[in-house]
Amino acid sequence: MINDIYGLRMPGAVEAVAGSDCAVCLMHMQGEPLTMQQQPSYRNVVADVQLFLRRRVQAARAAGISDDRLLLDPGFGFGKTLQHNLELLRGLDRLAGEGLPVLAGLSRKSMLGAITGRPLGERLALGERLAASIAAAVLAVERGARILRVHDVAETRDALAVWQALRGVDASPSTVVAA
Repeated sequence: MINDIYGLRMPGAVEAVAGSDCAVCLMHMQGEPLTMQQQPSYRNVVADVQLFLRRRVQAARAAGISDDRLLLDPGFGFGKTLQHNLELLRGLDRLAGEGLPVLAGLSRKSMLGAITGRPLGERLALGERLAASIAAAVLAVERGARILRVHDVAETRDALAVWQALRGVDASPSTVVAA
């Protein structure tokens, strides 16, 4: 799978993926990696990200990339404030409603550090954001994410098994948990 933080916006990217058999994860990012956190601004972050991803899906489809090769990533932490990230997580079901698998990468993110008092810049001891990461993963799945990018695979899988058992769903997760 190609995980493209630019959502196939770079010259030749759509064509490169179209000419392959690879799946591609279309991620939203406002700005560029070096400047994305400098005053990110949205009118409505969920609607804006949804529109961006719709347009990228349209571009991919126009190039002949089939839906079974497409995944959506709202880009938690990429050109978004804490409030933007929280709104995106709350509204993740709207992205999931687009009919394509949604990938959520929330593990150990600075937004979790801000919420829990373990901010960016401090050296993190192993597991310091574990509980927050697992909580965010479960909430993302509850809101429609089908693929998780995590650091702590076994712990996240166990939490999802408990969540699914409580919901009366087969405890073997259909959600893919990737390190």
